[in-house]
Amino acid sequence: MSKRIDKSWLVFSSVENLEHDRCVDLFSRPDGTIGFEEFRRDPEDGGEWTPIQFYSGVNYRSLDEALNEATKFVPWLAERLNAKPR
Repeated sequence: MSKRIDKSWLVFSSVENLEHDRCVDLFSRPDGTIGFEEFRRDPEDGGEWTPIQFYSGVNYRSLDEALNEATKFVPWLAERLNAKPR
């Protein structure tokens, strides 16, 4: 579990880039708000996911609102979400 994702939050989706070295977690909190955080994974970190932004501190009222903001702030995310499955 990430250093920035509280244990009481439920990560319900994790989207990785095609290189598998970046991901965005979408999560819900016990109060019903939604959030997201961006992570990186580098060999020098032993393969652990490390938060690289501070997006997890913002509360959104819906998944659509959180996802809309995540695609604005995380350049690769919109392209990845729109990619057709192989």
